[in-house]
Amino acid sequence: MTDSAAAPTPVPAPTVGFDLDMTLIDSRPGIHACYRALAERTGTYIDADLAITRLGPPLEEELIHWFPAERVAETADLYRSMYPSIAIAATPAMPGAHQAVAAVRAAGGRAVVVTAKYEPNARLHLTHLGIEPDAVVGDRWAEAKAAALREHGATVYVGDHVGDVRGARAAHALSVTVPTGPCGADELRAAGADVVLADLTAFPGWLADYLEAAADEAEAADADADAARA
Repeated sequence: MTDSAAAPTPVPAPTVGFDLDMTLIDSRPGIHACYRALAERTGTYIDADLAITRLGPPLEEELIHWFPAERVAETADLYRSMYPSIAIAATPAMPGAHQAVAAVRAAGGRAVVVTAKYEPNARLHLTHLGIEPDAVVGDRWAEAKAAALREHGATVYVGDHVGDVRGARAAHALSVTVPTGPCGADELRAAGADVVLADLTAFPGWLADYLEAAADEAEAADADADAARA
């Protein structure tokens, strides 16, 4: 029998990934304005009201609805060049966004934004709103987000779209979702989301419970190990 129990297993600080559009920021006003400006600039009709109901996938997947395939790449470049002067100031943070990132930091963890948005524009949004993640990775959609999540060691990914669920699952991260974008709660659950919160204001409480459960699980595992050594 040993004289004393082994030192408790520490619970690692979490690395949490966050999507951007409709998760951390309400990008609808800015994108709507940018699509209207793009339509005027190119002389091509774009239903901006419709376009902002299906945010999440890469820009090119929306532009193909309005432009011939051979014009999509150049039009995407034009849109991205127009975006900073039109969309950044018009875009607010989602309720609870600042607090969600702060909760990760308060737990000693890292917050990483992984988004399909063009990375320079994603960074402009975050800087404008005073949201300061530890890293930003852009131009990633759905399963392509997994490599960035694995690279940064994210064990949780928070998003609003079924594509975000797919990215989390591909990275073997817990999929935490908010139905604040184009996908409702039932659709997110059906896609395999592990957690559906009403919005990001519920995230700090959820994170505290999640970390407490992880600590309890580690403590129970230590107790079992001590009993086995006895």
